Amino acid sequence: MTPEERLIRYAKINTVSDPESPTVPSSACQLDLLKVLKAEMEQMGIQEVHEDRGYLYGRIPSNLDFEVPTVGFIAHMDTAPDFCGEGVNPRIVSNYDGKDIQLNDQITLKVSDFPNMQRYVGQDLIVTDGNTLLGADDKAGIADILTMAETLLIHPEIKHGEIRIGFTPDEEIGRGADQFDVENFHADFAFTVDGGEMEAISDETFNAASAKVTVQGFSIHPGSAKHKMINALNVAMEFHAMLPVFNRPEYTEGTEGFNHLNNMQGNVEQAVMEYIIRNHDSAQFEAQMAMMKAAGEYMNQKYGQPLVQVEIKESYRNMKEILKDQEWIVDLAKQAITEAGLQPWVEKVRGGTDGARLTFMGLPCPNLGTGGANCHGRYEVCSIQEMHKVVEILLNIVKATVNLKK
Repeated sequence: MTPEERLIRYAKINTVSDPESPTVPSSACQLDLLKVLKAEMEQMGIQEVHEDRGYLYGRIPSNLDFEVPTVGFIAHMDTAPDFCGEGVNPRIVSNYDGKDIQLNDQITLKVSDFPNMQRYVGQDLIVTDGNTLLGADDKAGIADILTMAETLLIHPEIKHGEIRIGFTPDEEIGRGADQFDVENFHADFAFTVDGGEMEAISDETFNAASAKVTVQGFSIHPGSAKHKMINALNVAMEFHAMLPVFNRPEYTEGTEGFNHLNNMQGNVEQAVMEYIIRNHDSAQFEAQMAMMKAAGEYMNQKYGQPLVQVEIKESYRNMKEILKDQEWIVDLAKQAITEAGLQPWVEKVRGGTDGARLTFMGLPCPNLGTGGANCHGRYEVCSIQEMHKVVEILLNIVKATVNLKK
């Protein structure tokens, strides 16, 4: 089966994760894809295929007569809750001409909005029908990994060490690595296959945290409110105004961090604001969290009572802190991409991956591309040619493990 056939098959299975759910996985529909993948892995001959708490694992034994490090490949099964993932109807645009793509009667993928589309001229693209996301993030990664695995199993003459495969739930809501069994995965290093362009290697992510700011007001009839009412909505807006305006996503790029207010709700009695805090630099990241706490303390001093409660929870750290001492893993990926006839580049992700958490859990894990683009929305696309190149890159990595010392 080709990677594009796999992606189209997987894309039709709804796997949107649910940030409001406490379960693992957060949505039962993710198990529908897990069952399909489990049967496929068993059928192709992957060993020790098993599901554990919504995670799916498998093993391809070494065919060497000497020991080398074990490499792992990881992708996530869920799709983002940012946009509809049910009823996905993918189609192929052959020999893309570089012009706008009509997704349906009302929706057009415009090159003026996505200039990166010029990259794909002459390629065959998998697109949506304009009503859903595609789910190439990260079902393209799953498809690439399993196509690589099937190639190895069909061609035992390709020499390789032991390979571990892992598919995770809930990456899109920041929980993908929460219950990943690093100890029993038995890999010495790994790659998440969860990026975009096929030449890209990600070895640096944001440091990330979430903040919940709860404002307790005092509600009373507005006709008799003087010197009595405390409008939680006004206090919340006052708190938000204390944070630096130019530290918002719409004013930042590159390695610049931000505080992003992504949800706000409430009334006079109570208001709740939810932020994400991001920065590549650890010291600046700590300063951002400290500033948010200080803003809450200032508001409480100003009003003379504890109106504002700031709760901050760290999500993941910049994996560069660990990977800077394991540069050979990134070098291995660079070599694999170069051998595929491409020019590799290393990028600093304005985001995070399961690999960031896994790296700090003891499994060094930079990220590779999948061939997808424009993720988390109706304009998502995936290049068939790039998917095939990613499979080649993964095979090159596997072959290179033969030369590594345990």
